[in-house]
Amino acid sequence: MYKLEKSIEIGQNRDVHCAHGKVAVQGIGMSVYSFFVDGLLIDTGSNSLSQEFQSFFSELAIEQVALTHAHEDHSGNAAWIQQQRNVPIYIHRESVDICAQDGDYPLYREALWGKRPAFVAQPFGDTLQTKSATWDIISTPGHTTDHLSFYNRASGAMFTGDLYIQMKTKVVLDEENIVHTLASLKKLLNYDFETVYCCHAGFLADGRARIQEKITYLEELEGEVRKLYDQGHTVDEITKTIFRRDYPITKASGEQWSSKHIITALTQHFMQESLR
Repeated sequence: MYKLEKSIEIGQNRDVHCAHGKVAVQGIGMSVYSFFVDGLLIDTGSNSLSQEFQSFFSELAIEQVALTHAHEDHSGNAAWIQQQRNVPIYIHRESVDICAQDGDYPLYREALWGKRPAFVAQPFGDTLQTKSATWDIISTPGHTTDHLSFYNRASGAMFTGDLYIQMKTKVVLDEENIVHTLASLKKLLNYDFETVYCCHAGFLADGRARIQEKITYLEELEGEVRKLYDQGHTVDEITKTIFRRDYPITKASGEQWSSKHIITALTQHFMQESLR
């Protein structure tokens, strides 16, 4: 039987209340943020941290909930909020039906994040209105097809969910498409922002610069992969050449998380380009 270690840190950056939940099991640790500003709760944390996040939520005057995507570490306490507060919960239109059913995840994800109960969600429009601001709802697929980012026009803050996470992406989930992630990161630069609130990296005062750095990293990675692809190397060979380390999450997840998914998406993109 595994032992779950968990904690939460509550803080504030500018006008945004930040809850940083941390969970670890059998040497694998993860963390996730929930943000609250102007009556709006952005993401709800994982159900494995239900007591910790619900204590945070109980102190807030939540009027609306905005979910960046349907993953269980972001929507795990949405059902509880709905039961306690009866406030509207918004998500990408393609995930409304998914959220209406209890989450079904591999065992390792359930061990880390817990079970996500069903809840009733509404689809976003193009914008969302809070007391003091209009928010742009930006489609930013890559990590998932339903992924959204939120831009506060009044404060200039950008909430990026799982689009950024860290500068140097080394492993991704099997459903992630790194080509789409790169396009979504570039899309954000059309907005006038400096600060970023990332659901895994937290508050980034130099968020715009950090996103630009990640774009540069991914473009350089794409160039390396293209060179090896043009030389006739296979996906496995390219993966071993560029990502030489074996990451624990790859084995623990049965390769649901893997560096190979990055290479596969890029090489498929190259192949499609050659057919145009």
